[in-house]
Amino acid sequence: MKLFEKYNKLNITATILIFLVGSCTFYFVLNYVLIREVDESLEIEQQEIEAYVSTHNTLPEIIPTKDQYISFEPASYKQVATYSTTKNKFDKQEEDLRTLQFGITADDKYYLATVAKPLEQTEALLQVIIGVTIVMIALILLTVYLINKTVIRRVWKPFYQTINKVKNYQLPDQEPLKLETADIEEFSLLNHSINEMVVRIQKDYSSLKNFTGQAAHEMQTPLAIIRSNLDALMQNEALLKNSGDDIASIEKAIQRLSRLHQSLLLLTKVENKQFVLNEKVQLDPVIRDKCSEYTEIAESLGLTITCNLASTTILFHQHLIEILINNLLGNAIRYNNTGGVIGVNLQNGELTITNTSDSQQLNSEKIFKPFYRGNSTQDGNGLGLSIVKQICDLGKFPISYSYSGGRHTFVIHFRTYKN
Repeated sequence: MKLFEKYNKLNITATILIFLVGSCTFYFVLNYVLIREVDESLEIEQQEIEAYVSTHNTLPEIIPTKDQYISFEPASYKQVATYSTTKNKFDKQEEDLRTLQFGITADDKYYLATVAKPLEQTEALLQVIIGVTIVMIALILLTVYLINKTVIRRVWKPFYQTINKVKNYQLPDQEPLKLETADIEEFSLLNHSINEMVVRIQKDYSSLKNFTGQAAHEMQTPLAIIRSNLDALMQNEALLKNSGDDIASIEKAIQRLSRLHQSLLLLTKVENKQFVLNEKVQLDPVIRDKCSEYTEIAESLGLTITCNLASTTILFHQHLIEILINNLLGNAIRYNNTGGVIGVNLQNGELTITNTSDSQQLNSEKIFKPFYRGNSTQDGNGLGLSIVKQICDLGKFPISYSYSGGRHTFVIHFRTYKN
């Protein structure tokens, strides 16, 4: 959930609760005030009746009116004044009355005087006031929401600009991030901190890249010396007879180290962008040739390779494409099962390579990282897919991995070239 949505959710929820509580409170307070005004008018009428009786010692004449009812009933004693809200019992109208009953003495007799006023106008006024208040509050809420939406989007615009720049930033490009100073102090501080962090990361990345490249180059001489001495040892028949297995193990280790060395050199070249990507590459014959090269190995392992290739041309680098296809097909064969199949499909610029396997699904977040080998015990340096990912990133070719029905699938979307 976005920050603005969460803020609006909390803000609107709190506002609605306050609105409900405030509306109920306002209703009861306003109702009390209006009822109190009616009670005061009833008290005035009571005072007038008592003044008349005090002067004339008789009950006043009852004059029927539309907005007031008066009645006198004999009583055995003088009652205390009481207020109540009752239904209209004076005529057939269905309405509420606010009633004041009080005791009065006229001509030495006790009477219960009743003075009542209809509440219809009071209730109508109350409804109008409440309705107008609800509409006003609703308009205020809507206005505040729209203002908040506009203001917050404008206020957070520098933040989202920073996010987009960070998201699109490519560390291998070695370009400064250049986040601009914002009008808001917190965002400005964030941009400044990110700029400094990127500078430190670039220095560390550059140092690591230089170290990797230098280490890969420095490995060449020791490897050549070891291989030369090993060749000399292999010429000694007596030594070979007594320590043949050990020498074979050493040779196997040297071969792995040599492949690792070549992979590190290739990664360094790719990261340093030492390849010119302006060569027209016809994908389908490259893939077809690679499938043919692996056919004999696949058949010896009981594997079947099927190809469905459409004519596709891209603007890239021939050698890098060969390495990419070679690594993907090599993995598809190396990590397959006996009697398995490998499917290669190239249609509409989309290359799909699928292989059966006994191994379970690989970690999608780690599969393209260097030296990740999953649960496999196969001989490999763990750099094949990392090189594939680096090549795809260099050409901006999206690559994805999925697993379903015992099949591992890699999909690459190439940008096709049209004359």
